[in-house]
Amino acid sequence: MLVFAPKGTGLHRPSLIPDFAYDPPDTPLQILHEDAAIIVVDKPAGLLTVPGKLENRQDCLVSRLRAARWDALTVHRLDCDTSGVIIFARTKQAQGFLGQEFEQRRAQKTYIARLQGRLTPDSGTVDLPLGSDWDYRPRQKVDPVHGRPAVTDWQVIECTDTETRVRLTPHTGRSHQLRVHMLSLGHPILGDQIYAPETTRDYNRLRLHAETLGLHHPLTGDWISFTAPSPF
Repeated sequence: MLVFAPKGTGLHRPSLIPDFAYDPPDTPLQILHEDAAIIVVDKPAGLLTVPGKLENRQDCLVSRLRAARWDALTVHRLDCDTSGVIIFARTKQAQGFLGQEFEQRRAQKTYIARLQGRLTPDSGTVDLPLGSDWDYRPRQKVDPVHGRPAVTDWQVIECTDTETRVRLTPHTGRSHQLRVHMLSLGHPILGDQIYAPETTRDYNRLRLHAETLGLHHPLTGDWISFTAPSPF
């Protein structure tokens, strides 16, 4: 396992962050599991988890879910452009329990991503602190001075000369962590409007998917896990 430290990312400073054109998909809810305490959903790409601040960004996963399951409570979020497994609570007690699963890093997640270029070696770890890039929000950046610790493992699944499919395991939950960590290696996630806008000409969505989520059940304490197959 290799650990990568800051290496002058060679990133070009963006002249302008493009406006966020919100056009949520009109797709039915995909509920993977539900019981008295939790609801697990396969979130589509392009849909906010919670409402945005602007008036035209009220359509979101939690509002759609509450139209069918009135008691759904937010526990964590996925980026708008990320698809995959996300869990909601059905009671305040379950919400608090699940929140601790994430806060104490007991929850385990894996993601599938497709990266630009051939990533070598076949596995490794990115250990780089991240913080907000205040001049270019909502971008995040590697920040050795003021950043918060962030750690991501990667495992190559398959690759060609032009792209690599990887499984990513985050050990922390920083904003845009996987996107910035892969960018720091010189292999941005394909279809990323913020960090690799040049790839959006050929990829109509961010190629990042929350594949699995495992944690303890708030009622029984048993370990449970859920999977949503990657759409790409």
